[in-house]
Amino acid sequence: MIDFQYKDAYDVGDLREIVKILRAPGGCPWDAEQTHTSIRRNFLEEAYEAVEAIDEDSPEHLKEELGDVLLQVMMHARMEEEAGRFDLDGVADGICKKLIYRHPHVFGDVQVSDTGEVLSNWEALKRKEKGQATDTDALAAVARSLPALWRAEKVQKKARKAGFDWPDVSGALDKLSEELEELKTAVAEGSNIQEELGDLLFAAVNVSRFVHADPEEALTQATDKFISRFRKVEAMAREEGRTLEEMTLAELDALWDRAKQAP
Repeated sequence: MIDFQYKDAYDVGDLREIVKILRAPGGCPWDAEQTHTSIRRNFLEEAYEAVEAIDEDSPEHLKEELGDVLLQVMMHARMEEEAGRFDLDGVADGICKKLIYRHPHVFGDVQVSDTGEVLSNWEALKRKEKGQATDTDALAAVARSLPALWRAEKVQKKARKAGFDWPDVSGALDKLSEELEELKTAVAEGSNIQEELGDLLFAAVNVSRFVHADPEEALTQATDKFISRFRKVEAMAREEGRTLEEMTLAELDALWDRAKQAP
């Protein structure tokens, strides 16, 4: 029997102890065998589920999902504590020092006039802290693990700060058209297709940045719209006593056009 005190309400310290028990001999075999790599995807999934709760504007759901994210933090910190490299207190120490350092207008004597100046100071302090001596260093430091559209947007924003950008959206739109033509050529020739497709997507993100649209959200909405219209098309086919698989492309296109007009 484990040495554990059951309570009506638990706190962060209790969660830390539970994770320790789960990974210790006599605990849970599954938890004990996990590594940073094995639960890497879990961390990402839990973070996205927390974001979904935010989008739903559901405090109860958010509380649950933040707990799942916190568990991931606890698991990774516990693994490092077992390895003797750092523990949860070390994690807290690091983020506290970072916040104090990057808020000199709060914890120091630096004066700021607005949020823009706060963000500018934050970026400058971050580059100094990370040893980013050049603008290229700052671009390369953007995490490759980010969703590709967000990573592209973040890299482009840093390039803009270095003065490498069009003055307005017209340049970005022209580039988008240029990349589309290059993709068409690549498809026709059967070469460099993935490279040219990537260039087209990168150019599309540039346009989204100029018009202040989140590229990830734009694509999410487009996907949701496709699903909604697809559902209508399938329902129309059923009304005709048919399945999508037995219909011709021309018939499907006709139903798709009807679905686009439907409320």
